Amino acid sequence: MTVQPSAADEVVDLVSTLIRFDTSNTGDPATTRGEADCAQWVGDRLREVGYSTEYIEAAPGRGNLFARLPGADRSRGALLIHGHLDVVPAEPADWSVHPFSGAVKDGYVWGRGAVDMKDMVGMMIAVARHFKRAGIVPPRDLIFAFVSDEEHGGTYGAQWLVDNRPDLFDGVTEAIGEVGGFSLTVPSRHGGERRLYLVETAEKGIAWMRLSARGRAGHGSMVHQDNAVTAVAEAVAKLGRHQFPLVLTEPVAQFLAAVAEETGYEFDIDSPDLDGTIAKLGDIARIVGATLRDTANPTMLKAGYKANVIPATAEAVIDCRVLPGRREAFEREVDELIGPDVVRTWERDLPSVETTFDGDLVDAMNAALLAVDPEARIVPYMLSGGTDAKAFSRLGIRCFGFAPLRLPADLDFAALFHGVDERVPVDALQFGTEVLEHFLTNC
Repeated sequence: MTVQPSAADEVVDLVSTLIRFDTSNTGDPATTRGEADCAQWVGDRLREVGYSTEYIEAAPGRGNLFARLPGADRSRGALLIHGHLDVVPAEPADWSVHPFSGAVKDGYVWGRGAVDMKDMVGMMIAVARHFKRAGIVPPRDLIFAFVSDEEHGGTYGAQWLVDNRPDLFDGVTEAIGEVGGFSLTVPSRHGGERRLYLVETAEKGIAWMRLSARGRAGHGSMVHQDNAVTAVAEAVAKLGRHQFPLVLTEPVAQFLAAVAEETGYEFDIDSPDLDGTIAKLGDIARIVGATLRDTANPTMLKAGYKANVIPATAEAVIDCRVLPGRREAFEREVDELIGPDVVRTWERDLPSVETTFDGDLVDAMNAALLAVDPEARIVPYMLSGGTDAKAFSRLGIRCFGFAPLRLPADLDFAALFHGVDERVPVDALQFGTEVLEHFLTNC
């Protein structure tokens, strides 16, 4: 009699293999690669155990793969479990291991995508395969979606699928995806430490803004009062130095209240040392701090073609992240800063996402985490970045970030996203797979 491996037994090899697919998304379709091959490999792993899959290309090479597992109660809304196959590029010379080696060493799986988000993709495959092999029927339909192009806004992935293949999401009412369910270890007010698991219930809007100005071209040796480079540079400097007002949204307030209850910290929104108190949370403070206000970070500049020629035009790109409900106020503030001589246009404009921290699905997340970690406490939080939930929420789907990992207390998890030496602990993958299996069995 052949003993079938458990989901947790398979997950490390699956994640390692996924990382070996170089699915670097440069933002340019001509140089982005690997998504189709990776999606087809995922499809092979699922068909091997009996799934019917559908492979969809939004453009040549931009592969997306779907599989549905029917549930016991077909009258209930389906649950979408989604993961993206693309990753941001990596420079091998900067890494301790090759970023596309999928090396397993020192208790970690190493490589680009290890936490963003081939860890979750591997867990999804492992659990999906286990359910088929074991004949497990979930309470409701499960739709496993493996999509492309998340790292450039989903033009050939989630956004395209929502616009062009909404039938793939028929009956879906809720979804889980990346950047949630991971542990944050904080000092307990009663002594020792407490593990909180952060479930993403909201994320800021993404708005990539292009600033442009026109002036009078001329010789660089002469006096010019109408210089496009100067106009854009002044606008960029004002935006880059500006601090937007503090705004305490409901998910952030809930998160801070839970942390305060566990730690005894006082997060006074009117305190001049609020940032200092948040810094006590450690490395996650970079994300939490960014969810207290809008941000506008200059990232690109373009002007001129010769040292002694004043160009007629200049441009800059600003990465703006806007809190839920703040869009109009944010735009007014930006316009006051950049002035009338600089024109702004939106290169990418994806809305904020927000849901409440309640309901049967949240209860199932809590139960799954407690089943594997009896000391767990789940708390809501807001992501400062963005995910494919921005696309799926347009269909009225209620979206959460829930890709469970129990992390070492001293691991700078936030720095691993798009960072050098990205890696995920082996035992965190196995833990997350057990949690995901329990969750999907009882969702």
